[in-house]
Amino acid sequence: MKNLNNIIESILFVSGKAVEIAFIAEKLEVPVGDVNKAIEQLKQRYSGESGIHLLTFNKKAQFSSNPEYVKSVESVLNPIKEKELTNAMLETLAIVAYKQPVTRVEIEEIRGVDCTYSVQNLTRLGLIEAVGRKESIGKPLLFATTDEFLKRFSLTSIDDLPDHQALLGKLQSIEQNINSVTTVEKPMFNTQDIPEFLEGEKVEVVE
Repeated sequence: MKNLNNIIESILFVSGKAVEIAFIAEKLEVPVGDVNKAIEQLKQRYSGESGIHLLTFNKKAQFSSNPEYVKSVESVLNPIKEKELTNAMLETLAIVAYKQPVTRVEIEEIRGVDCTYSVQNLTRLGLIEAVGRKESIGKPLLFATTDEFLKRFSLTSIDDLPDHQALLGKLQSIEQNINSVTTVEKPMFNTQDIPEFLEGEKVEVVE
């Protein structure tokens, strides 16, 4: 298709949110391969020092501002500051990322503390979501990470998660030393033990 790059550029700009690549191909009646090729060319244009970057994740594409200029953008637009993730929330998010889909009770069995607060706030921030119910007594909700999670941590898909079995092993060993679930969330390992893909997050340590 003539001017396919420009057409896709316009679609993503007007959309303002992620658009499935296969959907673009279907509606434009062009091969998915052509759309992917056009997107790769656009990614080269919108990268580096460009104020706009083109992100691809979970077989979707979306325009995003260059993170290098976030402070300047904030100084002009003064957006609402997103709540910082606490250490406890990062621990919970890491467990969901590696064990998904997982229930809140299963998260608590690993962490050894009540995780209601973390699960609620991670859901509110759009980093995790309920994806169904487990076929067990009470049919508890199952949680998994979202597209927003992939975008925030610069992951193309869940398959890009680094191998971090050591972290989960450490959490499980901590669990064995805890006799009962408490009602207060506290971080159970240091900030430096956070998985690599979560590093760089502003952490508010809750004592």
